[in-house]
Amino acid sequence: MEKAKIIQFRRGRHNFKPRHFLLDVGTKNKEDAEKFVGVEAEWVSESGKKIKGNITSTHGNKGLVRAIFERGLPGQAINKECDIKNQKNKKTDKK
Repeated sequence: MEKAKIIQFRRGRHNFKPRHFLLDVGTKNKEDAEKFVGVEAEWVSESGKKIKGNITSTHGNKGLVRAIFERGLPGQAINKECDIKNQKNKKTDKK
């Protein structure tokens, strides 16, 4: 199990999406971050509540990923760590 840092809500200039978050999984570029797409993420509060989510896509070129959680995370979750489940084994076809 790996750790990821919760960076921020996915947001725009006038609105934000309360269930969408940007995660830093420790990769440096977009190609390395694509390995995490489809993997589960789980945030655990100090009181023991667990909120699960899925990594859906990459975000930008610097290795961040987008995750959609079941429920919105509280503001206290920003800059905290969440758990990333083991990566799924992907078969890549090289021609």
